[in-house]
Amino acid sequence: MPQKPERATLDGSWRELLSSHYAPTAAVLAGGILLEASNVYLTTSLLPTIVAEIGGAEFYAWTMMTFLLASVVSAMLVSRILTRQGARRAYLLALGLFALGSVLCAVSPWMSALLVGRAVQGLGGGLLAGLGYALIQRALPERLWARAAALVSAMWGVGNILGPVVGGLFAQFDEWRMAFVAIAVVSALIAIVAIRTLPRSARGRSSDPVPWASLVLLAGGVGAVGIASVVPGRTGMVVAIAIGVVLCAWFLRHERRSGNGILPRVTFAAGSSLGWVYLTVAVLAFAIGTEAFIPLFGQEIGGLIPFVAGLLGAALSLGWSLTQFLTANATGIRSRRALIAFGPLVVALGLAAYGLLQREGPSTLVIALWFVTLFLAGAGIGFGFPHLTVAALSSTTDEEEGAKAAAAVNTVFIIASAFSAALAGVLVNISAPDYVGSAHLLLFVFAGITALGTFIARGASLGIGKWSSTDVSDTSDV
Repeated sequence: MPQKPERATLDGSWRELLSSHYAPTAAVLAGGILLEASNVYLTTSLLPTIVAEIGGAEFYAWTMMTFLLASVVSAMLVSRILTRQGARRAYLLALGLFALGSVLCAVSPWMSALLVGRAVQGLGGGLLAGLGYALIQRALPERLWARAAALVSAMWGVGNILGPVVGGLFAQFDEWRMAFVAIAVVSALIAIVAIRTLPRSARGRSSDPVPWASLVLLAGGVGAVGIASVVPGRTGMVVAIAIGVVLCAWFLRHERRSGNGILPRVTFAAGSSLGWVYLTVAVLAFAIGTEAFIPLFGQEIGGLIPFVAGLLGAALSLGWSLTQFLTANATGIRSRRALIAFGPLVVALGLAAYGLLQREGPSTLVIALWFVTLFLAGAGIGFGFPHLTVAALSSTTDEEEGAKAAAAVNTVFIIASAFSAALAGVLVNISAPDYVGSAHLLLFVFAGITALGTFIARGASLGIGKWSSTDVSDTSDV
């Protein structure tokens, strides 16, 4: 068990993080995650145009599943690649894979070629997202960790807004190939900045072999959940999800027993709160599974035009992104524990309120309240997310284990997102084509799950102040 480091003065601020000294590094880390996040929704916006030109409508859903599965696999290897390649080379490798995948997508003559490009993109994207968290520990001082974590995690929300807008513009002019070229160009520009800003950390040899068993089990679990959204019939969906759950449970059992896996060893140590931290991240990420269907409900139930319905879908991400910039300022132990503990409850209240407001022929006031309740749900995600990331970073003083702990935040996030998207699809299909019934079932089930997460979050909050050297007076507040 790590020894508690010496207490340090917490004098970090947004102004310091965005100063000329640290701003380039922060921009590189945030930019990489923004690429990964926006690319998901950008491609979704382009798909109708892509299919119209190269065909492959039967593989429509596989473009997302291929990308997501490759992202999970590469995200699980972040700590080892970082140790073996060093910070700068690891980040350039991630950007290179992402750019290469984008180019392959741009020149794809048929859908199978596009899927290959999406897989390569996913390999780079999973590394970018994992390194965005892991390099906070190596590239920035500890006093800036919470704010840097808020900045990079907010990029998921920004990407959820930016992706559909940019993708829609390219699709409008029937230039979907140029959209992927633009992504490759942006990747190259970020690489230039990365060369100048990221530390040239020493390359070493990872002390642990690649955990192939963990990789196969978890990739199989996520793959099964992804398939659940494309197999015909409710029975097939349930069976696929059940297989995914069993494989992921087997993965956790293997991780606990092997001592050499994707999650850091301290996750399963007696008295460690890191396991609760990861479970809380999973609960918060789970709520995001509702986003894919919010624009659909807006159009079918509220009669909104596609653009306004898209903005409604972005309300949750907007609440998440904006709230993090405020809550990252919390420095006291009590305030950070409270933010983590109450976050899932706020998410549950927002989702439940939005579900209660679903009715045929809603008034303008009700539609306005849709935006408010979804923003509230997103705010609950942003309450404690920066501090959960810092709790993971501070869980061990071992460098390689610390990289594992930080990268695993992203891995858990992706896995939970995959499960929630699959479950959301199943719930919506149960009541289809009754959209009001689908909305009620989806929102109330997800609200119940996130409400239960309040008890999990309490366990995660107890780890705040246990090992971190950034703890200051309990009287500090937001």
